[in-house]
Amino acid sequence: MLNTTLATALPNAFPVAAAAADAEPTASTSQLVLAAVIGIVVIVGLIVWLKMHPFLALVLGSGALALVAGTGLTDTFTSFTAGLGTTVAGVGVLIALGAIIGKLLIDSGGADQIVDTILDRTPAKRLPWAMALIAFVVGIPLFFEVGVVLLIPVVMIVARRMRANPILVGIPALAGLSALHGLVPPHPGPLLAIDALGANLGLTLGLGLLVAVPTVIISGPLLAIPLTRWVRLDPPTTVLGVPDDVTGGSGATGTGGSGSGSGKGDATGTATATATGTTAGTKTLRKPSFGISVLVVLLPVILMLARSVVEVAGATDTGYGTILEFLGEPLVALLITSLFALVAFGTGVGRSLQQVGDLVGSSFAPIAGILLIVGAGGGFKQTLVDSGVGDVIASGIADAGITPLLAGWLVAALIRIATGSATVATITAAGIMAPLAAGLEPTQAALLVLAIGAGSVFLSHVNDAGFWLVKEYFGMTVGQTFKTWSLMESVLSVVALAVVLLLGVFV
Repeated sequence: MLNTTLATALPNAFPVAAAAADAEPTASTSQLVLAAVIGIVVIVGLIVWLKMHPFLALVLGSGALALVAGTGLTDTFTSFTAGLGTTVAGVGVLIALGAIIGKLLIDSGGADQIVDTILDRTPAKRLPWAMALIAFVVGIPLFFEVGVVLLIPVVMIVARRMRANPILVGIPALAGLSALHGLVPPHPGPLLAIDALGANLGLTLGLGLLVAVPTVIISGPLLAIPLTRWVRLDPPTTVLGVPDDVTGGSGATGTGGSGSGSGKGDATGTATATATGTTAGTKTLRKPSFGISVLVVLLPVILMLARSVVEVAGATDTGYGTILEFLGEPLVALLITSLFALVAFGTGVGRSLQQVGDLVGSSFAPIAGILLIVGAGGGFKQTLVDSGVGDVIASGIADAGITPLLAGWLVAALIRIATGSATVATITAAGIMAPLAAGLEPTQAALLVLAIGAGSVFLSHVNDAGFWLVKEYFGMTVGQTFKTWSLMESVLSVVALAVVLLLGVFV
């Protein structure tokens, strides 16, 4: 029945950019299929073989797709530029606000406070579960790479003090970070898919957290047990080359050190930890409390979920419903959280207004490349839609009897394996699946976002920078990294898909 609904909805697939709204595709079906294949091959080939930056690869792939699909030479990039502008307008500000929150959380010692508090209250035998919980909490506002750099020193310290294989506590932490990265906004991939598929952000956030919980449990603490038997690593004697007595407490950067300006910390931090907080220059800064740190992380989640509850309950016309609907608008929720973080992690801990302004400014540099890639992905998606390629592919999927959720996962997984980039996989899959989303109920559209996100983290291997990051931090061989990190990513992806499909049956 779902495929029938999709087939009837395909003619009204996805709103095209204004600049190309009057142009109806005139190419044959075979030509459009060839255009899609060539566009994707160009993107994958340029990234994999020529090591080209994904932004340029997406621009060239979009141009190749448009030309083969029969678009006029002068209009080759019309749809691309329109899609890029629309995507950056819809997603770019959210990514920037998320970067501000993450930067303030790290540099204030708030992330360390969350880590230290949970570890201090956890028995040794429960530490793998504690690491999964820590990664789950701090992974909401932090990009994956930043979370890895923040938590790996913690993993090594905990493994050393437990005299345990670092895989036992490392895999749960990596599973938590990876699941949040692929499934939960405000991470760039889910945000882009939500924008491309027209899904409800609050609903996707709620379902994403629901999917992430069992996914992290199975692919994290539970999977870590057999992995420690398959790959035996000695307990670490140092933390990133620094003895444990130098790094101090159990926090990610000593007992309260902060990450560097690029968002990547080291074993001792860029600020010297003290009993009460960190130091900035010659002035001692207070350390934010555990409650305040968790509140900043969860505030946008609470606001956006409250909006979704109001919408589902049909209470948007009431006084309180109108207020919650406004506060739960993604831009408003993240803006409120950013302003609160400026006080809680800035002036509230002793920083001057100039220091707070400098911190905010330094949070933008690391996301410049991400914004360009996300924008280019929106341009590629719009080129697929305006050329008619998206409709042809969507019709083929509907006629083949493949459910949209499984199809979205398959497309994302294949692109992920080919390019090694979760973001590029999400971008490409969302563009291809966009026409199908037009006929879906809001809940199904949100689940399609999650299915694509699950596919985007499948089988990380040698063409993924994350593979080498994990290999070097844990001191493993390539074979050992395949048996641990790559296997964990694959299990995580499949489990997430299974949970999404299960939810699709009941909602």
